[in-house]
Amino acid sequence: MSPQTSGYLRIVRASAWYDLIVTAGFATPWTYVLVHRALSSLGTFPPVDTIQTLYANLMGSVVVVWALLRLFRTLPLHGLYDGVARVLFATWQTYALAHGATKLLALFLVFEVSFGLVQLLPWLTDAVRARARTQPARTSAR
Repeated sequence: MSPQTSGYLRIVRASAWYDLIVTAGFATPWTYVLVHRALSSLGTFPPVDTIQTLYANLMGSVVVVWALLRLFRTLPLHGLYDGVARVLFATWQTYALAHGATKLLALFLVFEVSFGLVQLLPWLTDAVRARARTQPARTSAR
């Protein structure tokens, strides 16, 4: 699948819907308290404090805006950038898991890696094909 196809754009929109659903609750202090309560019932979480809430709200706000952009102005390039962002998110989630974060985070890691791969692989495939077209043919020496 090429990044220029409608199927690829559907994947970009699906990842945006996932982000919107998963992170909207982090975008305000009031909704974050509810999300924190719900997640705390599933695993061990530190108590809510002001700085933790601030960072959760910052992350939630940025991800919500990024998701809305991908929903209402979907471009192939958004899939590329989202794929790169997911590599970063997956890296930090893996780091957190390795340092004792709740195993619940592994579920979110699966989504990050999956959406990252399906959004980046078409770009990588296109780049490899373009490079192959521009390189001169090799002749074998006998």
